[in-house]
Amino acid sequence: MRKWIPLAAVCTGAFMLLVDVSIVNVALPEMASDLRSSFTTLQWVVDIYALVLASLLMAFGSLGDRLGHRRLYLSGLVVFASASLACALAPSAAVLITARAAQGMGGAAMMTSTTALLAAAYQGRDRGTAFGVWGAVNGAAAAIGPVLGGLLTDQFGWRSIFMVNVPVAVVAVAMTLGYLKAGARRDAGAGAGRLDLAGALAFTLFASALTYGLIESGDKGWGSTTVLVALGGSVLAMTAFVGIELRAERPLVDLSLLRNRSFLGLLLGGLLLSAAAFAELTYTSLWLQQALHLSPLGAGLAVSPMALAAFVVALATGKALHRSSPQLPIGIGLLLIGGGTLLLAVVSAGSGWTALLPGLLITGVGVGLSTPMLMSAALASVPPQRAGMASGALNTARQLGYALGIAVLGTIFQGHFRGHTPRTAFAAGLDPVFLTAGAAGLAAGLLVLALVRRTPPPTTPQSNPTPEPARAR
Repeated sequence: MRKWIPLAAVCTGAFMLLVDVSIVNVALPEMASDLRSSFTTLQWVVDIYALVLASLLMAFGSLGDRLGHRRLYLSGLVVFASASLACALAPSAAVLITARAAQGMGGAAMMTSTTALLAAAYQGRDRGTAFGVWGAVNGAAAAIGPVLGGLLTDQFGWRSIFMVNVPVAVVAVAMTLGYLKAGARRDAGAGAGRLDLAGALAFTLFASALTYGLIESGDKGWGSTTVLVALGGSVLAMTAFVGIELRAERPLVDLSLLRNRSFLGLLLGGLLLSAAAFAELTYTSLWLQQALHLSPLGAGLAVSPMALAAFVVALATGKALHRSSPQLPIGIGLLLIGGGTLLLAVVSAGSGWTALLPGLLITGVGVGLSTPMLMSAALASVPPQRAGMASGALNTARQLGYALGIAVLGTIFQGHFRGHTPRTAFAAGLDPVFLTAGAAGLAAGLLVLALVRRTPPPTTPQSNPTPEPARAR
């Protein structure tokens, strides 16, 4: 059993950082009441974590190649645990948002290291088993997040959802120090050039300015100087990022990959998947608690069928799907996500929580079909020496899609919420949210079916001996 302790160390950290994407959703009403925060503040509590996570994934992937992924993983655990403690003790919304940003930084360091650590720790059949367990843990985190958040909030208050991370992180650190090999640094002594700090900064400014502008537009309006400056700044930052990457000796992402239509289709599919399937759950949780008066645990249980359906479908069809051409299960899964999310629009002022069930189950089936193959298909669509870069780009797209989805859907929700009684306000706000998210899911499915070429079954991440190779020189 000792040989599986490295797997336990990696899975503990991965579970913790992924649970924290969704665990806060059901605690938002209690947070808002305790900290006397506004709707815009609630958006930032959820969004800043995903935003920082997305902004730093590619940069930390490159940093891990230099420092060693074990060292980076340990640093991420320490930062994540410290930030979680700061979240739990936060006296104000501003401190909470700042601590959530630090959580995202630690989460990015951990996420970018996990596949490399597993590949270094296991070989042959054990490697396949390790990656299978790791994938199942990732799926379970999505299913358990809202329920665990509701249970902890009900029993111990919202601060407990952050405090629980501290002892879990301590256990993960102890297992990592005792049982995970340090591994060789890929670039040690190679004189391989400097880290692309300018590219990382430009991308972070782009994502932050765009998200800030979208969120603030809900309060200030699209014509506000603040919003226009933020959106204009995001355009300038993206322009700078493209220029930097084209000239960098070791870019964060080789932009020539975007000429590969299969990889581009998968990247857009990952971006829109997160926005379509998960971003609207934040506002659904608010409806369940503030309009239907469910407890935090009740709200978590009400939205859990989607994640449970995704987990069951992925488990039942995983091996069979990996023998097929990837664009069909991914594309069809995304179309089901779009259709299921559109079906959620049946929610009205008189609806109960059961009105969500058909749409959540269909969406969950779509997630279970599409998500497991996204990464392996992306890796199969690029040259082997670009595998680490492709992995970082897809993970970034998915987290950025979630962050931007929260921002866009929040603006739509807020714009339709005003001028109604409390019960009808949520129905008025949720309808366009579900319609927008559903349209994004349908668009993602059509893009994948149109752009992704029919290919042989993709190589799975666990069979790739170097899932995090050095970035292109």
